[in-house]
Amino acid sequence: MKLNVAVQMDPIARINIRGDSTFALLLEAQKRGHAISYYTPDQLSLRGEELVAPVQVLTVRDEPGNHFTLGEPKRTALDGFDVILLRQDPPFDLAYITSTHLLERIHPKTLVVNDPASVRNAPEKLFVLNFPQLMPPTLISRDINEINSFRDEHGAVVMKPLHGHGGAAVFRVMPQDMNFGSLFDMFSVTFREPWVIQRFLPEVKHGDKRIILVDGEFAGAVNRVPAADDLRSNMVRGGAAQATDLSPREREICATLGPHLRERGLLLVGIDVIDGNLTEINVTSPTGIRAIARLNGPDVAAMVWDSIEAKRAAK
Repeated sequence: MKLNVAVQMDPIARINIRGDSTFALLLEAQKRGHAISYYTPDQLSLRGEELVAPVQVLTVRDEPGNHFTLGEPKRTALDGFDVILLRQDPPFDLAYITSTHLLERIHPKTLVVNDPASVRNAPEKLFVLNFPQLMPPTLISRDINEINSFRDEHGAVVMKPLHGHGGAAVFRVMPQDMNFGSLFDMFSVTFREPWVIQRFLPEVKHGDKRIILVDGEFAGAVNRVPAADDLRSNMVRGGAAQATDLSPREREICATLGPHLRERGLLLVGIDVIDGNLTEINVTSPTGIRAIARLNGPDVAAMVWDSIEAKRAAK
């Protein structure tokens, strides 16, 4: 099956191909003979009922500094594609939400991965609260009295923006922390939405597992170990990738989430687990595919395309 595929992503010239999961998906699509086109989310236009973008034919190469070639832009109706990969990075802001509304107009005739309505309705640090039995104690609030009550109950906490990404603005707050007042003021000025306050899990020093699920099934995992002087294990923040297996508890988490992800059309999902505690469900542009492959793990990109091809064949 040869598919006509478009990818909606951030500027391809700026990506680091060594760790970019979108690039891994594009390499696999090209390997299978699928036609690939490219555009950035700011180029979407809705004219009447027609969703269009100036798409460019894309060729990719696994060569740093020489990783792509683009054809000339051509105004194209997006409902003519078989598949669109929704792969721009957060922030999950009004621009991102608007793009999901626009893409929803052509899905599922054109298969958008992930389902744009489900991406919009499953913010990564809120959707996870559907599964409190899998999580550490968590509060979503910007009310200082609620936050202080939570801190009194749980001691050390992690505080982070609700729609943050990539480990940005993640802080550990200790009991009687003299920095808390200043941190609260900074968050109040910087973020209009509530924040995530979560019981600190000391075992994060041994790693934060990124587990990839494809169509609700476990596909691969990487353990991300933070640097000695950092709380954050994200690889873009200096976390070290290690090969890993799943514990029985982590398999239980995957089995619990799987049916809910399939029901929502969330085909490619990355979950974060610390010491058997689910902390996030990443549905916008999950990463980890290339790190898993480098550590001799499963070929997650191939699994994604197997699933996409099966869904298109069933139409």
